Amino acid sequence: MLELTQELKKRGHNLTVITSWPEYNLEEGKSREYSEKENDNGVTILRIKTLPHHNVNYFVRGIAQLLMPFQFLWKLWNYGIRVEICIIYSPPLPLAFVGVGLRFFGVKTLLNLQDIFPQNAIDLGVLRNPLQIEFFRVIESLSYRFSNFITVHSEGNRNILMSQNPSLAKKLHILHNWVDIENVKSKKSVDFRKKWGISSPYIAVFAGVMGPSQYLELLLYLAEKVQDDTDLLFLLVGDGQEKVKLQKMAQEKSLSNVRFEGFVSHEAYPELLSICSIGLVCLSPLNNTPVVPGKILGYMASGLPIVAFLQNSSDGHKIIKSAQCGISADSADKDACVKSMRELLSQRNSFAKLGNNGKSYAAKHFSKEVCISQLESMLEKAVS
Repeated sequence: MLELTQELKKRGHNLTVITSWPEYNLEEGKSREYSEKENDNGVTILRIKTLPHHNVNYFVRGIAQLLMPFQFLWKLWNYGIRVEICIIYSPPLPLAFVGVGLRFFGVKTLLNLQDIFPQNAIDLGVLRNPLQIEFFRVIESLSYRFSNFITVHSEGNRNILMSQNPSLAKKLHILHNWVDIENVKSKKSVDFRKKWGISSPYIAVFAGVMGPSQYLELLLYLAEKVQDDTDLLFLLVGDGQEKVKLQKMAQEKSLSNVRFEGFVSHEAYPELLSICSIGLVCLSPLNNTPVVPGKILGYMASGLPIVAFLQNSSDGHKIIKSAQCGISADSADKDACVKSMRELLSQRNSFAKLGNNGKSYAAKHFSKEVCISQLESMLEKAVS
């Protein structure tokens, strides 16, 4: 979202960003005072205090997400902010109702789907109750119906939505997730090796949300199987509802080659990747949608070779193979995952080549400038 805002502002658009109050994923040891409304380099930012929706049970999270669109709409009206086009990121899917509400005032809406909900929640066993499933299916249907444009980030995701909703043919588009190639360059402002006291020559990093969808217990299994490689450290950075459980598992297994650290800011992220040797990606085999984890692009742009453990349906396998930037395996096959991890580790002399392959591929296919130009073209059609 930050890159999108910065790029659209640079292209002359007047922007308002509306988001929930910053309470989660804040860098440890750093804090600042926030205001509900502020101007940041010409961009109006509205921060809305919502019910807890992070590291809480699914019922509380569901209620919080259902209330969000009404809270967002109220603040837009309260501040008298006029909207011409609304770009909505899902999840959470209920935010699409911001667009539904604004549609009555002639506002055009672009819905960017990062996950196909509720299907992904059904796959993971988060949604089991038939009434709940039907309720969210209705929300999904209305969200698609009242959006002018719907974007997904891969061909596989488009195919799934089209098979379920043939009527979306004219409004459904592929818009790849993008990466700011320049922004991922390390500025050497933070030495994370020194800060965290890391001495391992090689670091395999997972940086992001630690939730059930990520299936990070697989990484602990791999760490246990490759403990003979004493030069390698598995570094898990971030936060999420599974983190405490994972830390306990690592402790019970006495995994000296696994380390957990807290959230790292967007600004410091390039410095983190600069000390790492391998980018780790993991998704649960219970996922049936072809989601492509965004961290794949970040690792590629940073020049890190990738080892990815993904469900068979993920389009991430195709990207890694096409870019020749690493190895991927079916996350349901633990033996194959161990084999892939060992195979990549055996190619230490080729890490630089694999990393450069990924960086070149990302620059050609997933650069911020290319993808946002495609999005801007959709916005221009919406108001023409």
